Amino acid sequence: MENKDQLREELQTIEKWEKDQKGLFFWEKLGRIPFMMLDKVTPKFLHNKINDLLDEIAKYIDTGGQYLVNNDATLDKASKLLSLDGKLTLEDVQTFPLENMDKVANAFIVTRAKNAQIQGATTGIGGIFTLAIDIPLILGLTLKTIQEVAVAYGYDPTDKEERIFMVKCMQFTSSDVVGKKAILEELTAPKREQGFSQLQGWREVFMTYRDNFGWKKLFQMIPIAGMIFGAYMNKTAIQDVGEAANMLYKKRRVLERLERLDNLDLLITDKKEPTT
Repeated sequence: MENKDQLREELQTIEKWEKDQKGLFFWEKLGRIPFMMLDKVTPKFLHNKINDLLDEIAKYIDTGGQYLVNNDATLDKASKLLSLDGKLTLEDVQTFPLENMDKVANAFIVTRAKNAQIQGATTGIGGIFTLAIDIPLILGLTLKTIQEVAVAYGYDPTDKEERIFMVKCMQFTSSDVVGKKAILEELTAPKREQGFSQLQGWREVFMTYRDNFGWKKLFQMIPIAGMIFGAYMNKTAIQDVGEAANMLYKKRRVLERLERLDNLDLLITDKKEPTT
């Protein structure tokens, strides 16, 4: 287990990453424009399909739905990655060194990014028609990536509060610099649970993510050529959200361990003080 100096060093690295996060590029802020264009030329039945899939994904907030990963299967993957014997539990993972947690989380992200690349190439073949289906699919894949990162750091995706944290991680990747700052403050606030319980507008979170992703998918409207753009953009999207989830979950674990060590120091100090 890490000592205080090592944990503080990790925390400094994470905080540097947070400062390095910039707002969206100007053209990314125009992400809604491509979808305004797509809305005018996309057949109604595809609009309906997108809405159905988004409603399906939304159930994730309350119950996890079909997008909830299997904790046991995910833990088995983690065990194999670390060449461990026996069955792992989340409690076991919580005691792992950060180095092991990082290794597992990064492996999960790499695998999901490859899956997203294949999916983007497949759906890119049909241009605009398969693009309308690709957006909800990549959202679902995004949620699974964040969940696996959560498990890698010992957090439970079956907990509703954790699923809300995951949506915030997802929202972080599509926010401008002001939005990123607000989300970081909310996620690291001492009374984080209160903010989570007040989460509103889950659909807006998903729609914002979709819209800001839109300009990147514009080239995917072209049949066949869309394979190349779809593969690249989907892979990049998962890598970005995976990096954000990795940093935000690691920060939580580091802060929790620092707090535990501080409490332990206080306890030892109290015991050493003479009673009068």
